[in-house]
Amino acid sequence: MVARIEKVLTSGTFRLDGGEWEVENNVWLVGDDREVLVIDAAHDAAAILEAVRGRKVVAVVCTHGHNDHVNAAVEVAADADAPIALNNADLMLWEQEYDDLRPDIDAADATGFDVAGIRLAVLHTPGHSPGGVCLYAPELDAVFSGDTLFQGGPGATGRSYSDFPTLIASIRRSLLDLPPTTVVHTGHGPDTTIGAEAAHLDEWIARGH
Repeated sequence: MVARIEKVLTSGTFRLDGGEWEVENNVWLVGDDREVLVIDAAHDAAAILEAVRGRKVVAVVCTHGHNDHVNAAVEVAADADAPIALNNADLMLWEQEYDDLRPDIDAADATGFDVAGIRLAVLHTPGHSPGGVCLYAPELDAVFSGDTLFQGGPGATGRSYSDFPTLIASIRRSLLDLPPTTVVHTGHGPDTTIGAEAAHLDEWIARGH
């Protein structure tokens, strides 16, 4: 069986620094008919589990600790008997959603995740948050960027624990050297490609976001 990518669109509330914003999130499933990796279990555990359709969940991976990327992780993982992975540098964000639970895997220590005969490498990309990661699947010509990179530029850096120069450095170091055809599957909004975004790096730096 060939590994494939599926998307579940969920919606809910992002909370940080005393503010609230209604958002739509892309939840990504990577796998085949037997097993699947869940990336960024957001808002609606029932919808995610319906898309999983009883397959073995290898792990529930959180690209970062903001509540709108982790707030369905525990329920999905519990139902699927799967571990949760998060870079421990984002535990202070995770604890705003779950004050008495901890992820099972420190994504900073994971070299990658194996599912359906392919490997997704963990790329540490701090800036949007200290522990932000992306997952790169060369066999699928795809990278799952969370809130690190979007169509049109980098993720937001105007809130706690974020830093624009750090994010730019992460994108330059870890993402822009990927093949230009690599599809960027983002945490919110439409897909893009590395090639489409790389040409605009200087513009992002000049505008400061």
